[in-house]
Amino acid sequence: MKYSLKPLMVLAMAVLLLFANIALSAAQGKKNAKPNNKQHRLQSVTITAQKTEELAQEVPMSVSVFGEKDIEDMGVESVLDLANFVPNLMIFANGVSGTNSPSMRGIHAFVESLTVSNGLFVDGIPILSPIGLEDGLLDIERVEVLRGPQGTLYGRNTETGVINIITKKPGNDFQGKASAELGTDQKRQLTLNLSGPIKKDRLFFGVSGKFYEKEGFIDNTFLDEPANDKKHWYGKLHLRWVPVDALDISLISSALKYDEGANVMGLGAAGAAAYGLPAPIDGKVASDYPGKNTSKSVSNALNISYDFGNSLKLTSITTRRVYNDEGRWDYDFNPVKFMHTTKTNEYTSYSQELRLNSSGDRLKWLVGLYYDNHHNDVNTTLNSVIPSMVSTNDRDFDGDSMAFFGQASYPILTRLTLVAGLRYEKQDKEFEDHILVRKADNSWDDFAPKLALEYSFTPDVMAYASVSKGYRSGGFNTYATDPQYTKYDEEKLWSYEIGLKSELLDKRLILNASVFYMNIEDMQVNESVTPYEAFLTNAGKASATGGELEMRAQLFQGLSLIANFGYCDIKFDEFKDALGDYQGNRNPYAPDYNYNLGAQYRASCGIFARVDLIGYGKMYFDKTNTYSREAFEIVNAKIGYEMENFDIYLYGKNVFDQEYNSYGYFDGFYTLYSEPAEFGLRLTYRF
Repeated sequence: MKYSLKPLMVLAMAVLLLFANIALSAAQGKKNAKPNNKQHRLQSVTITAQKTEELAQEVPMSVSVFGEKDIEDMGVESVLDLANFVPNLMIFANGVSGTNSPSMRGIHAFVESLTVSNGLFVDGIPILSPIGLEDGLLDIERVEVLRGPQGTLYGRNTETGVINIITKKPGNDFQGKASAELGTDQKRQLTLNLSGPIKKDRLFFGVSGKFYEKEGFIDNTFLDEPANDKKHWYGKLHLRWVPVDALDISLISSALKYDEGANVMGLGAAGAAAYGLPAPIDGKVASDYPGKNTSKSVSNALNISYDFGNSLKLTSITTRRVYNDEGRWDYDFNPVKFMHTTKTNEYTSYSQELRLNSSGDRLKWLVGLYYDNHHNDVNTTLNSVIPSMVSTNDRDFDGDSMAFFGQASYPILTRLTLVAGLRYEKQDKEFEDHILVRKADNSWDDFAPKLALEYSFTPDVMAYASVSKGYRSGGFNTYATDPQYTKYDEEKLWSYEIGLKSELLDKRLILNASVFYMNIEDMQVNESVTPYEAFLTNAGKASATGGELEMRAQLFQGLSLIANFGYCDIKFDEFKDALGDYQGNRNPYAPDYNYNLGAQYRASCGIFARVDLIGYGKMYFDKTNTYSREAFEIVNAKIGYEMENFDIYLYGKNVFDQEYNSYGYFDGFYTLYSEPAEFGLRLTYRF
């Protein structure tokens, strides 16, 4: 049965009218209010979410923005942490560092598909696969999290959103920052940022680095040692050349190297039963084959922009990224060799984007061309005392895509602006299995339009309505022998959203709200084609309704309150296979809500304090809605003293040591363990 849009539209209009009334009343009240100190105001932020510079509060979409100071205040160390502060975003850690899968507005991509539902871009470098989706947040200018389909400007695998990370540009000011951190479980972390001019006004440099080490919290009782130690290194070099005032050239290179232990997981009840083992004990394994993760990624971006004047700018972004995925794992977590796996995989991608922007007083537009190429060389070996389980895989996945796109905005009335965009993208993919001697190829093309209207009630209050299309790449089922299951097609969705953005009480309160409806066709689902075989197919259809609220209030100088809430109800409209009918079931990896409530105080005398309550709703792991992670909440806290050049903080993450283990992962075979409480001391010196 199809979901009716009528209840959503009624709710949406009620919410918008309520907030519009509040906003207009507040705006009217300002006429009689005494001027407030500008230091109390929340600052407007310029972003490039639509690939042109705009104020965040003037962009007709749901977007969360975090600057460098926000990232530090929240204690965010990676994109995994960032999700805790974004409505309707969850990034699921699949147990291995560098292999994470995001879920936004209830849409999640299976790891085996080698795709994501919302993309990650770092200085223009696209990360459109779960492999390597873990970038450290170091030397950050800002992070923009765009919610809703972004296919028009960003292309495939951004069907529900984009995480856009922009690092700092070095300039004429010589500046640096060093920090050291000590924490529980022998955590040690050192970071360094340094930037400045080589030749004033023309040539600049920036370098940053990070070392992180922490003892594991899972006990390997067989080897009598921690199983999941963590250690990694990160470094970045940024060279910027401005040969003439109109031309800006940046070369950005970064590398992330892991030297870590086993997966953050153990056998679940079903896994132990399958091997005839005793029921597992949380946080304990008995592996005779210690895990090892020595993966690394190297990224390079060449960004060139030329300003022709008269608001016309040409931008070129050329990128290359290589992720070497290397490791060994004991997936039976006991002394018998049931499932010992090794892997040596390499993922290489190149991309080129060329776009022309114009930002006139009324008409703003951009047009662009895009091309990328990727090659995945996947090699795995599974050793076992069970002969039927022994296997060796050597597979190649190759593909490229090309696209042209454009978007424009124009005020059709004094307060009403129209935004329209369109992207055409064509993808070609090939798959080859060198062991089984099988090949397959496929091509897809798609149009991704967007249409939005924004209406300004006042300079500080804006409402918008939009409709946009998102899509995710198709792919191959590498084990399928039946030709009808060798390939699966793109997943497509249409999203309808209305929202309100407002700056109230003399810009001391930012209040943004939105509601959305999504219709998902050709949904990529795990279909059981027989009682013993399951493949990714396009057998599902689903719909989702939800809403998001973001609030930040400056009560008085130094004291801020933060509230973010996301709700999403996403269910299968159609989906049945050889094992059952799942109509009405919730989509896997889709928490029904998430939220963050925070309070922060920064006094002029140097005292700093912050506390955050972070919560997620119940989430299922499978189409039958049998296995789930229950709702949970954690508390983070931080207190410190800040001086002109030196800061000292005490912090706690998950201070009440709340467990939120993922029981039932992989149809009950495994349990993913949650991170325990962490407490530490951080020192920062700026120069």
